[in-house]
Amino acid sequence: MPIKVYKPTSPGRRKSSVDSFSDITKFKPEKSLITILKKNSGRNNQGRITVRHQGGGAKKMYRLVDFKQQKFNISATVEAIEYDPNRGARIALVKYTDNAKAYLLAPEGIAVGAKVMSSEQTIEAKTGNRMPLEFIPGGLFIFNIELTPGKGGQIVRGAGLSAQLLGVEGKYANVKLPSGEIRMILKECAATIGVLSNPDRRLIRWGKAGRMRHRGIKPTVKGKNMNPVDHPHGGGEGHSPIGQKRGAMTVYGKKARGIKTRKPQKWSNKFIIQPRKGKLSA
Repeated sequence: MPIKVYKPTSPGRRKSSVDSFSDITKFKPEKSLITILKKNSGRNNQGRITVRHQGGGAKKMYRLVDFKQQKFNISATVEAIEYDPNRGARIALVKYTDNAKAYLLAPEGIAVGAKVMSSEQTIEAKTGNRMPLEFIPGGLFIFNIELTPGKGGQIVRGAGLSAQLLGVEGKYANVKLPSGEIRMILKECAATIGVLSNPDRRLIRWGKAGRMRHRGIKPTVKGKNMNPVDHPHGGGEGHSPIGQKRGAMTVYGKKARGIKTRKPQKWSNKFIIQPRKGKLSA
C-alpha cells in the first residue's frame, strides 16, 4: 500500500502524507458486523482523566473482527478488503461455505477470491490459514497469536507486523516477536500464517495538529512551558531549561527516561528466552 504525497499547497500540506487506500475494494462496512463504539476520552468509570491527551475525534463504528476464528475446517472466501478506523491493518470480509460472514485481519498480499481456513489439525501452510503452532512449519512468519489456547489472538496484530516461528520444543513453541524478544508460547496456541497488511502506515507524516484531532489525539504541552504548580519542569523566565534536576520527569514527578516498566518478578518472565532488542532481563 503506497503513501500518497500532495503538493505543498498550504503549510499544513507541506511534508504531510496520507494513505492511498488503493488496496481497498469495499468502502461501506457490513452492517451485521459493526457496533457502536463509545468514547471515553481517557476517563475512567468515575469520570476522571487517567490517560491525558485523548478526546474528540471523528465518529467511528467498531468492526467486530474475529480474532478466534473457531469455525474449524470450513473454507472461507475473501469477498472484500476494507479499511478499519480502529486499527492500522486492513480487514478482510470473508464468507464461509455455510453463508456466515466475518471480519478477519487481512495479511499482506491476500486478494478478493482467495480461500482461507482455520483448523485444529494440519492444513496447507499458506497465507491466511490458521492453525496451532505445533502444526506450522518452522521459519514461517505468523501474526494474531494466542497466548492462551482458545482465547483468541492477543499479540502481533498491528499494521505490517509479523513474528517468526523458530521451532517447537516439548510443550512450547519458540517465537521471535517483532520487538526482537524470543518467547516460549504453548504449542496449542493458534496463529495465522503471513505478514499483516498495510506495512507503509508507519511512513505516514500527519503534518498538522488538525489531523491528529480527527484521530482523537489532543495537543501535548511541554512541561517547561507550564507553571511550577502544573509540572516539575515548570517555571523560569521564557523558554527555560528544566533546572537543577537529576533528569527529565513526568508530570507526576517520576523519572521519565530509562526506567524499566516491567515488574522484576513478573510471572511470565520464565517464558522469555531472549529479552527484546538486547536489553537486560528485568
